[in-house]
Amino acid sequence: MTSLLGGGFVWLWERAKRTRAVNRRAAFFGVRPGHTCLIVLGGKYNAPGTAHYRDVRAAVELAVLAGELGCDVSVEAGDFRGSNGDRTEFCVGGPLGEANIRAGGHLAAHLPGVTVHPYDGTNPDSVAIEVGGEKFPFDRGNQEFALVAKFTPAESSRPVFLVSGQTSMANLAAIHFLRREYEQVAKELSSLERFCIMIKISGIATYEFHRAELAREVTAAAFIRG
Repeated sequence: MTSLLGGGFVWLWERAKRTRAVNRRAAFFGVRPGHTCLIVLGGKYNAPGTAHYRDVRAAVELAVLAGELGCDVSVEAGDFRGSNGDRTEFCVGGPLGEANIRAGGHLAAHLPGVTVHPYDGTNPDSVAIEVGGEKFPFDRGNQEFALVAKFTPAESSRPVFLVSGQTSMANLAAIHFLRREYEQVAKELSSLERFCIMIKISGIATYEFHRAELAREVTAAAFIRG
């Protein structure tokens, strides 16, 4: 009887531990187990209607994450209109070249402190992400950045989780990194309800999307109106 009771307590403790871990992960990404997540997938730069395979892979990683948290998934293209309503939205891609029109709309409506500089091969600020006057430069294939933000639109009951990288490589790297290191990142944030962070991807020629790190939290500068 003692062994049976002891085994039962261990099982309950392990189950509670797993439940707490799932709840912490769900809280970071803003999902509710048992509900539906919306993935909005952008296209290639200047090629609407054509998704880059790395963005597709990023969407697969998000779908796996949703499945691990007990959520169903629906997918829309970057020209999706309307509210995410009661679905947590994962919006993947940057706004340049109309790659993800919805991402551009989210940035304009909710992150007024963010500027994504247009592509210009003669300008050193080409494709740089600027937040509150601080620039995160673009060095294709060497060092790139992805902006990741979480916020809840006034017309929605669930948040938007925006991943807006300088390239599809940066998008994938940011999602891959956050799936593994969300607990460490969460400790650096002042709030899990609304935040904006910059993820740095380096050593791309050698490590592709596997070397990423938290560069900085930029929540205050990103959400403030100048």
